[in-house]
Amino acid sequence: MLKKKISTINQCGREITDQEIEVIKEIVILCGGLSRIELAQTIAENLQWYRASGTNKVDACLKLLEKLESQGILLLPAKRKRKVSRSSVKKSVSITEETEPQSEIACKLKELYPVELEIVKDKDITALWKKYMSRYHYLGYKRPFGYTLRYFIKSRQGRLGCVLFSGAAKSIGNRDRWIGWTEKQRLNNLAWVINNSRFLIFPWVQVKNLASHVLGKISRQIRVHWQENWGYSPVLIETFVDPAYYQGICYKASNWQYLGMTTGQGLVRKDKFYTTSPKMIFIKPLVKDYRVLLCSEKLVGRTI
Repeated sequence: MLKKKISTINQCGREITDQEIEVIKEIVILCGGLSRIELAQTIAENLQWYRASGTNKVDACLKLLEKLESQGILLLPAKRKRKVSRSSVKKSVSITEETEPQSEIACKLKELYPVELEIVKDKDITALWKKYMSRYHYLGYKRPFGYTLRYFIKSRQGRLGCVLFSGAAKSIGNRDRWIGWTEKQRLNNLAWVINNSRFLIFPWVQVKNLASHVLGKISRQIRVHWQENWGYSPVLIETFVDPAYYQGICYKASNWQYLGMTTGQGLVRKDKFYTTSPKMIFIKPLVKDYRVLLCSEKLVGRTI
């Protein structure tokens, strides 16, 4: 028997009303032939529950459905076995001749001008970007989390490096206390914080102040680039630097603020626990009122 009593539920920062739960129950009954993912798509659209990019918030809706089922409020269709396609099989990035080391570039920064950011979109160029990152970054290449934006750094002397921006860390104590947002505000507004998850200057490029120059250029342009690609503009950038390898000198030179160290503990998840080495936390505000915005309900992404 399903329970009749419905308690107030908060999911990913959204308060789910009793009326909405009744709508969800009705959709689950009427659309019993759909898979769980298809139900989540349908319900997210019905509730007008959108990500910052304007797409349906399917993952959050699916978690809500599973939570309602665990409370005995509704009954979901059985989970279907996922078909594994060739495209979904994880492939390693191959090392090819096109990423061979080039002749050393050692000059003054002004001799490289103009240094430009090339947004990577084309499939073949993206594949090349991944090869460079896999070959020359000490962390290699891993599929990034959330929305992404890739750059090649280039000048008249050719490509000089690669940069990656992706989704922010879900919960970082020092960062979250520094912003001052509540858990609900963090869940609602986290998309407006982005992470500089990879930054690579190729080893044959020996140009003083190039890295900080690139970071400065990015901070002036990325809000426009992100808007063009994802339909909203971030207000804060974060990054994590491993002190075993670097000291974050280029971030400091570009006026990024040091917030302290991570704990080295990964995100807490049911039945999962992992640790990593503590990292230095740096942040870069992109607008003056970033803290007010991140602690408000004023941030609105792309509308349908």
